[in-house]
Amino acid sequence: MFNKGNMAKMLKQAQEVQKQIENVQNELDDLSIEGEAGGGMVKATVNGKIELLDLSLQEDILEEEKDMIEDLIISAVNNAITKAQEESQNRMNSVAGGMLGGMKIPGT
Repeated sequence: MFNKGNMAKMLKQAQEVQKQIENVQNELDDLSIEGEAGGGMVKATVNGKIELLDLSLQEDILEEEKDMIEDLIISAVNNAITKAQEESQNRMNSVAGGMLGGMKIPGT
């Protein structure tokens, strides 16, 4: 019934997956993903941990109305966040394989 060999093998596999997940989480710190809005007039860069790293505005945009600029900033940041979440999820799923069963990882 209970096979110690199988249990030890499963435990070892779980430890290997945990180590790989930790490696991916470290990689996410260095990941840089850009989102943009307004045809590139606003660019936002986030890392894989969904932290805003940079926000860039083209000089021309400053001639637009404040409300439009704010909307474009929000759109660019959201675009970058969405891309970063997708990339983070893909990387985690590739490491964990079917173990997560498509489960969303918090913070990704």
